[in-house]
Amino acid sequence: MAKMSVKKENHKLDIAPSRQERVTVGQIVLAIILIAFTLFAFLPVELTFVAAFTDEKSIVQNGFKFWPKDWSLAGMGTVLRYGQQLARSYAVTIFVTVAGTFLGLLFMSMYAYSISRKDFWLSKFLSIYLLIPMLFNGGTLSGYIIFTSYYHLKDSLWLLILPLCVTTMNVIILRTYIANSIPAELMEAAKIDGAGEYYTFFRITLPLMKPSLAAVGFMMATTYWNDWQNALLYIDSDAKKPLQLLLINIQKSIEFLLNNSNVPASARAAMGGTIPQYSATMATVLVVIGPIMVVYPFFQKYFIKGLTVGSVKG
Repeated sequence: MAKMSVKKENHKLDIAPSRQERVTVGQIVLAIILIAFTLFAFLPVELTFVAAFTDEKSIVQNGFKFWPKDWSLAGMGTVLRYGQQLARSYAVTIFVTVAGTFLGLLFMSMYAYSISRKDFWLSKFLSIYLLIPMLFNGGTLSGYIIFTSYYHLKDSLWLLILPLCVTTMNVIILRTYIANSIPAELMEAAKIDGAGEYYTFFRITLPLMKPSLAAVGFMMATTYWNDWQNALLYIDSDAKKPLQLLLINIQKSIEFLLNNSNVPASARAAMGGTIPQYSATMATVLVVIGPIMVVYPFFQKYFIKGLTVGSVKG
């Protein structure tokens, strides 16, 4: 019996390294796949960055290259010629992004807290009311009439903030996080100690929602930063044009100068003599995605944690 037990132990010792090797090989293969996907995702960004500083003639003759022969600042210079308006549009976009994200997180977190409380008598009604916009939508025309004719918000920055302030999916994410990640005993203990709902929400629930707030807040900020349709519909003043709308106007101006033979020479001279269509287009993209690329690494861990923890249970 002793010999048999020794043989079994030796057999187990022989098997253990092979299992460990299989895990190691699997991890290596997974790492290679993830690196490959990372490179595939990074290459378009790298191509955009390089093309923004590539000579226009080189792009026309050789196409887009990851390492071109001739470099030029003409494309970026074309965009930066709108210096004062560009700075103003950056300020508008930053204000709209910060204010909209802050207000949206405040309203949606309060809404999510309300429908997560089973003892709140309006929780079912508010949950059903929340789902209605996912099934029925009045459309762009009706929204335009309401905002301009009844609310009288034409050419107002509020129309860049309010339409994107509350979304059903973000409220569901926050509600799921509260229900699955914040113990209900904390709220009950606060209620026993005499705390009201506002105190319980702002002092207990809200500080514990940081991962989900960071995840939803980053998605909201990206949406506000990239929004141009609302500005195109409602904004007329140059002082209120956000960055996206300005860059669209720059692109349209370049296309107009290139396609219209009746454009005076003075207009072409104002653009530097030559009009770099492709490199200027890439420069506009670089101007838009640059701040997002800088900010994203600081929110990445909260972004991933907020999405994964909030979706463990239904």
